[in-house]
Amino acid sequence: MEALSLSASGSIPKLSSFAVLLVLLLSCFSFTSTEAYDALDPTGNITIKWDVMSWTPDGYVATVTMYNFQQYRHIQAPGWTLGWTWAKKEVIWNMMGAQTTEQGDCSKFKGNVPHCCKKDPTVVDLLPGTPYNQQIANCCKGGVMSSWVQDPANAASSFQVSVGSAGTTNKTVRLPKNFTLRAPGPGYTCGPAKNVRPSKFVTADKRRVTQALNSPYLASAVSGPGKSTNAPLVQCTSHMCPIRVHWHVKLNYKEYWRVKITITNFNYRMNYTLWNLVVQHPNFDNLTQLFSFYYKSLTPYAGLNDTAMLWGVKFYNDLLTQAGPYGNVQSELLFRKDSSTFTFEKGWAFPRRIYFNGDNCVMPPPDAYPWLPNAGARPITSLLLSACTIFASLVFLLAFA
Repeated sequence: MEALSLSASGSIPKLSSFAVLLVLLLSCFSFTSTEAYDALDPTGNITIKWDVMSWTPDGYVATVTMYNFQQYRHIQAPGWTLGWTWAKKEVIWNMMGAQTTEQGDCSKFKGNVPHCCKKDPTVVDLLPGTPYNQQIANCCKGGVMSSWVQDPANAASSFQVSVGSAGTTNKTVRLPKNFTLRAPGPGYTCGPAKNVRPSKFVTADKRRVTQALNSPYLASAVSGPGKSTNAPLVQCTSHMCPIRVHWHVKLNYKEYWRVKITITNFNYRMNYTLWNLVVQHPNFDNLTQLFSFYYKSLTPYAGLNDTAMLWGVKFYNDLLTQAGPYGNVQSELLFRKDSSTFTFEKGWAFPRRIYFNGDNCVMPPPDAYPWLPNAGARPITSLLLSACTIFASLVFLLAFA
């Protein structure tokens, strides 16, 4: 179920004298599932690389790295869960930077007992604060991965695995198959692994480069239909939605117009770390100034700049806290007017599409937006009258299978 309400109040006597007041509330209760192909990020994927770094008497040591090449979709808490199926009867002797969720049946081993004996292990990231002797680079973030645009330095996650009962040469080793990647949100579908060039690694002093002994395998995971794992506990409101995006056309100048965006969290169970907002509007090509948010233009279509990614400033407003007095973030955008396209008619000033943390918010049909004229001389009293009398509320109920 999703709810959306629209309201408009005020009039526009003269462009130079009065501000324009338009409000759009976008409330998303259960986000729609995102299909595997994303028109706004057609090449976005999560790449999994499996690099054999050294051989052992009965197997090898590998470094597994996941790269989030999605522009605006990130993996938030409780983080990713990676699984696969062994090709033979391999076991995991030990791990660094991650752990399996189950050990499995290791009763046939005497003395040293493997970390995991399951045919299909499930791996999770270690938490922040893990002892240094159990860490490797890019590990121990609780499975959280940033999007590539928002924070590329934190868009990767790695762990090391020591595999036994496996091949000990390039010809005898058999790497895993049937990779699965689970995360909060719509989920992911992994493609088949393929052989690629060996990865190269630069030492800390940047004076030496080493490479994997075996050609790594790569599995590409793309966003696909799935189910969210976190049931929200939502504040009691008229719309009963966990997130509300408030698009307020605040001021109308002669050559510019200003919008205020407020994102409010009504979920008592969720803090949104490293949140982001993707907005489609034809006037983003004329964005002049942005306050207290970061901005990057997403241009999935060559020559068409109508999509923007917005996110918070680190240590200032990059955390959208749970429902309460501080559970909101806001910014203002200043647009330059293009005389050939700018209008307040037929809801042109409102976004065409909005994504919050990669989830598609349901938008109303075009005829549901408040319609206001470009200009017109009206008495000041009409402003007060309109503010008291004009109110439109629309509720859309959608059932998902």
